Amino acid sequence: MSDARISIRTAAPADLDSLVSLLAVLFSIEEDFVFDEVRQRRGLALMLENERGCVLVAESQGQVVGMCTGQVTISTAEGGPALLVEDVVVLKQWRGKGVGRHLLESLGGWAQEQGIKRLQLLADRNNSSALGFYEALGWQATALVCLRKTIA
Repeated sequence: MSDARISIRTAAPADLDSLVSLLAVLFSIEEDFVFDEVRQRRGLALMLENERGCVLVAESQGQVVGMCTGQVTISTAEGGPALLVEDVVVLKQWRGKGVGRHLLESLGGWAQEQGIKRLQLLADRNNSSALGFYEALGWQATALVCLRKTIA
């Protein structure tokens, strides 16, 4: 990594406030989501307890400066587990310094240890810098379209 002051580690419950703040940053960029602190805090708390998931943070001098999360699913196409990567976000002042790349490489390493066959993620189609970032790391766009339906 280009900045030796960064370390990547598994998130802990004590990181929850920092993680919620990072989601506020992320959701200000993404068009499909509206930040709701109570909901995001609840979701992150569940992620931290999820044995089939991983929450990583990038830290510099005791401050959390980035995060990414992943949850294991089963892919019939792959015939095995896949990882849905979510919540990739780095504080603006730390972008372009290898933090996001290091987070995703670390998540990929965790996924390999779990026997994961494929990583997949969703990105806002209007976030050209994020799309360029993922492409530079070897991620490939698919012909699939994400659809969602909220149920009560």
